[in-house]
Amino acid sequence: MQTTLGRGVERELNAADYTVGWICAVTTEYVAAQAFLDEKHGRLEFTSCNDNNDYTLGKVGNHNVVIAVLPQGEYGISSATSVAKDMLHSFTNVRIGLMVGIGGGAPSQKQDIRLGDVVVSTPSDGNGGVLQYDFGETTQGQSSHTTSHLDQPPAFLRTAVNGLRSDYEVDGHQLEQAINTVFDEKPRLRKKYKRPDASTDKLYRTGVAHTANSEESCDEYCGRDDSSLVPRLERDDYEDNPAIHYGLIASANSLMKDALIRDKLSAEKGILCFEMEAAGLMNNFPCLVIRGICDYSDSHQNKV
Repeated sequence: MQTTLGRGVERELNAADYTVGWICAVTTEYVAAQAFLDEKHGRLEFTSCNDNNDYTLGKVGNHNVVIAVLPQGEYGISSATSVAKDMLHSFTNVRIGLMVGIGGGAPSQKQDIRLGDVVVSTPSDGNGGVLQYDFGETTQGQSSHTTSHLDQPPAFLRTAVNGLRSDYEVDGHQLEQAINTVFDEKPRLRKKYKRPDASTDKLYRTGVAHTANSEESCDEYCGRDDSSLVPRLERDDYEDNPAIHYGLIASANSLMKDALIRDKLSAEKGILCFEMEAAGLMNNFPCLVIRGICDYSDSHQNKV
């Protein structure tokens, strides 16, 4: 099958040309990923037998990228494993793996994590970058957990992270400028995908829980004064906003909504973020896990 690239250049699509495999869990992430492609290619006419994935093909810089999304309504470790295995059957030359999407932050005195920030999985204290944990009950104050260690990303990806990290330390990351450029080119995405106002970013104290059966908003049910919220200063002009954090990401099939367990794992293991897919990838599809923070892994879900 031929595809038309920029300026009318045509070439034959070949699965062997794609070396970056990018996996998203939900449609929102899939749309955002496609918006940042420098080129968008067509679709392959044939994929491996029994490959159930939907793919978007394109280019970022000099890299040919294949992006896949988990099936509608399916989340978690086993679904991510299936998508990754199918991708590798059809795209045998993929050597750079990325799992990119949203996750719940674990802010602490050491890590000023805020909504919209980015967490990148990197090895820490003998851990490979992703830590698997499993829950019994998930109600605040009644949870237990176990953890296990997973393979770390390939050395060349870890080296690339250090290179980018040093560049950002000097010059900043310019993520906001890149996002605004996409909005200028694709204005219909702005309403749904733009970053909400900073006033919507509220971090509740650990002991303040929002019961699942309450229909009241957090402002009404949990309060919005100093007794309920953790006070935080605005970031100044010399701080990156959004900020990028590097360290451990915790992964499980259950959604983390318990601030007590969040803080316990953060203190004991140095966890920065919680998500639901990466543990299904690391041993079979060694990849870098990148998560944008959409809530604080507690009972206060921020739908904005």
